[in-house]
Amino acid sequence: MRIDDIMAAKQSFSFEIFPPKGDLPVDQATEIAHELADCHPDWISVTFSAGGSGNSSATAAIAGRIQSAGKTNALAHLTCMGSTKADVDAYIAQLKELGVENVLALRGDHGPGREIRDFAYAKDLIAYLKDSGLCIGAACYPEGHVECQDFTTSIEHLKQKQDAGADFLVSQLFFDNEYFYRFREACDRARVKLPISVGIMPFTSVKQIQRMSFTCGASIPSAVIKRLVAAGDDPEAQRQAGVEYACEQLVDLAANGVDGLHIYTMNRPSVAEAVHDALVTCGYLAE
Repeated sequence: MRIDDIMAAKQSFSFEIFPPKGDLPVDQATEIAHELADCHPDWISVTFSAGGSGNSSATAAIAGRIQSAGKTNALAHLTCMGSTKADVDAYIAQLKELGVENVLALRGDHGPGREIRDFAYAKDLIAYLKDSGLCIGAACYPEGHVECQDFTTSIEHLKQKQDAGADFLVSQLFFDNEYFYRFREACDRARVKLPISVGIMPFTSVKQIQRMSFTCGASIPSAVIKRLVAAGDDPEAQRQAGVEYACEQLVDLAANGVDGLHIYTMNRPSVAEAVHDALVTCGYLAE
């Protein structure tokens, strides 16, 4: 099913996984996806890998297995940095053969072997994909893109993605909901009308939140710092603090009428289950 159709009908609920490293990444990720599907998400997205450099064949294969299992829908990531039109054509053909209808079109990170070829920006990829028949998602950044110094310019770039043909948006992670509410107002003023699934990552350690904050440009509010100070050096206490904080974020976002809730699970089914249970308890999800 197309994700834009799902989001037009309900407040969506979804997860993200990434192909893990190792000898059997497809089998490992498929097993994780099957566990996540037990929480009844509307879709599960599959990344190329952290940093945007990964095995696209594994991504497509995992997305295909999710789709064919019949429990939920798959959203396959596609980064265009370093790709040619022929590369994209081959990937899209593979997704269609596997029955995957949804793709998240991203630029990807700069790096060795990923110089600009046929696509400079995500908007270029979105425009190229528009006639593919796929449902096209795009990324958005509630605090502005980490490489964009001006928030207004970041919103203008988002409008260009909409104009290029994007069907829905998935947000970068954030730890302060007020940033998202201000971002949503800015989108309204700029006439960005696409449905937005908000991305929340339950942090599991001090090191993880520091790394993700630096990578994504997400601010760490004092409420998070206080939770981590209270958790001390106990890894389990840190993980629990992160899951509880994320659940509070999600409940507040759901109550404030966001279009969708998207959880960056970091391949941890236990995190997904905790989030699901919190939203069931608050009445935003069915059993």
